[in-house]
This record gives sequence, structure tokens and C-alpha cells, in this order.
Amino acid sequence: MIKWLFKYGAVIFLFNTILLAIEVTYQLGDIIFLGFLGIFLLIVLINASQIKYVVFHKAFKFFLLLNIINVLYWLFFHSFSDYEASKYLLARGLQFSILSFSIYYHFEYYKSKFLDHLGYIILGIVIISLVANPNIFSGRYGGIIWNPNMLSSFTVIGFSSILLNTRKKTNFDYFLLFTFFIISIFTGSRGVLIGIPLVFILKFGFSIRNVLYAFFAISIYLLVVSTINLDTSVNRFATQSLFNDRLLQYEYSYETLMQSPFFGYGLDKYSYIDKSLVPNYLKAGITGAHNGYLAILVQYGLIFGFLVLGIVLRKSFIFFNKNSMRNPENKFYIYIIIYTLVSAVYESLITGINEFQTILFWFALAFLSYSKFHQENAN
Repeated sequence: MIKWLFKYGAVIFLFNTILLAIEVTYQLGDIIFLGFLGIFLLIVLINASQIKYVVFHKAFKFFLLLNIINVLYWLFFHSFSDYEASKYLLARGLQFSILSFSIYYHFEYYKSKFLDHLGYIILGIVIISLVANPNIFSGRYGGIIWNPNMLSSFTVIGFSSILLNTRKKTNFDYFLLFTFFIISIFTGSRGVLIGIPLVFILKFGFSIRNVLYAFFAISIYLLVVSTINLDTSVNRFATQSLFNDRLLQYEYSYETLMQSPFFGYGLDKYSYIDKSLVPNYLKAGITGAHNGYLAILVQYGLIFGFLVLGIVLRKSFIFFNKNSMRNPENKFYIYIIIYTLVSAVYESLITGINEFQTILFWFALAFLSYSKFHQENAN
């Protein structure tokens, strides 16, 4: 049982975010989240000898550095009475440990079978969504997920998990690709127009032929769909641009940062905006930073924030090379890193605990790091 939790802890942690993204199952997801963290902490303490093999493993050193920064920040600016900050500190540390243990003990599964299971789980979300809410033509489609942008995150990642899977494609795979693509478009998320082309570039390379194919496909879409009064990704991009409704949130996030620029607002204030700076008539529309980089700087301040971002970006860029790309089993995880770093410009990714794409981002960094370690040792 203990070894099973070590192997599949990342799967449990990741897929529980689906429950948290559905309004009617949110409370259940929260109970599972807290219960699982408690059980995992207890198991790790009982098996403390495993910590030196996993937590202190060279491949996961960047997790250790981020945890040290979090602990130092907590010691300087928080106390045990700061319940939310202490919870964030513990949850982040356990999150990194869960991902590390899963990769260390079940690397082959995450290299081969995981993408299949990921695609099937996301297909389950789509099927249940279509049964519960079959009208995809009434505005932005969110299905059973609380936010259409969140559904698009699921379906775009589902699309990429199928397309970048190394095994031979079946007719069912092509059906999944079509389904995920259509649902992604009808969510109205403009991020789809970044996520889908990006996965094609990673799969087929950047060439004139592929650019022409993309142009041809987009032209057909514009001809057939954009003339209809639908709130799809392309329609919204054409009428609103990519950052239309984000600029004000960036502005007030920046103003929030300038109120406490050096040391930020605290570990529990991720994606935080000081609402006292926002005029009353805008408060309903200003919900958060909607920028992962600004969110981290507001949370930690410039000093600790740049340390965190430096570690994250340095670790990410290590894998943007021909050697990493040459291994087809790495491509999906490299895609997740690139897509998340780009998406963090207009969404509050990277900084949270219970967000599907953010967890996959951290998992991808850890997986590629462990894969690189294996390859170097083999050579």
C-alpha cells in the first residue's frame, strides 16, 4: 500500500484537481486533498530513510531549493499563527515530495502509460460535460467545469497527450484529437490559439509546409465558423485580442506590487491584488493577477520572487535543446513547460497548489530532470 501511494501519488494529486474544478464536487476534492496530504506526510515520516534517496536526489534538487526559499521566507515574515501561509508552506513542500516520489518509484509508467490514462480521464470529463450540458453553441462552453478557460486547459492538454504520444495512432486516437480540438475551440479560450499550434510545431517541426497547412486550416475555420454568432476562441480573439481583458488586472497587480515591492505580501497571497487600490466600479471584474510572473512577485516580493523565477526559468530552459527534443518521450513534457510558461503571461499559473496545468508543469520539470539524470548516468 505504501509503495503504491509512492508510485501513484502524483496521479491522485493531479486528478483530484478535476474534482476541485467542478462546483458540485469541490468540497469532496478539498477533503481528499487535505486527507491525502496528511496520509502522505505520515507515510513519509514513518519511512524517513527514503527522504535522502528521493527528496535529496540530484534530479530533484531544484525542488529542494524552492522549499528552502519558502521556509526562509516563512521564517522571516510569518509565524505559526499565520494559518494560511503555514498551510501553503506545508502543501507546497508535500506537493514537490509527492511528484518526486512518484517519478522516482514509477518512472517507466510516467514515460509510457501515463499519457494514455491522462487522455482517457480528460475524455471522461468531456463525455460527462456533454451529457450534463449538451448545448455547446450557447456562448462559451464550460461543460461541468466551473470555468471555460479551465475546460480548455484540460482539452488542449488532452489533445497534446494524444498527438505527442509515441505509440502508433489508432482510429480512436484520431477521434479523440477531433473531439478535444472541437471542445477546445468552443470554450472560447484564446489560449487555445497558442496551445494547439504549439503542439503541432513540437510534433511536426516548424516548416513552410506546416505553416501553409495551418493557414489553410484556419482559413477553413474562419469561413465556416466565424460567420456564425458563436463565442469561440477565434471569434473572441478577432474581436477582443489576446490581452483585452487582462490589461487592467496587470495594472492593479503591478500597483499592488509597488505597495510592498521588496518582500511582497506573503506565501498565502498568491495571485493577489489589493482591492483597496481598485475603484468600486471595477472591483467585480478584477479577480486576480492573471499573470503567473506578477503573481509570484506580489507573493514573494522582488528579492525572493526573482530567486524563485530564476530557479524555475533556468530549470525550464535546460530542456529547450536538440538533445532533449530528440527523445520523443520528452516532447509532451517539454510541451507542458513551454505552454505553461507562455500561458503564465495571461493566467495565474505556476504559483498555485491545486491547479491542473500548474501541477503538470512541476511534474514535467521533475520528470525531465530525472530522465536527464538517467541518460547521463547511462552514458
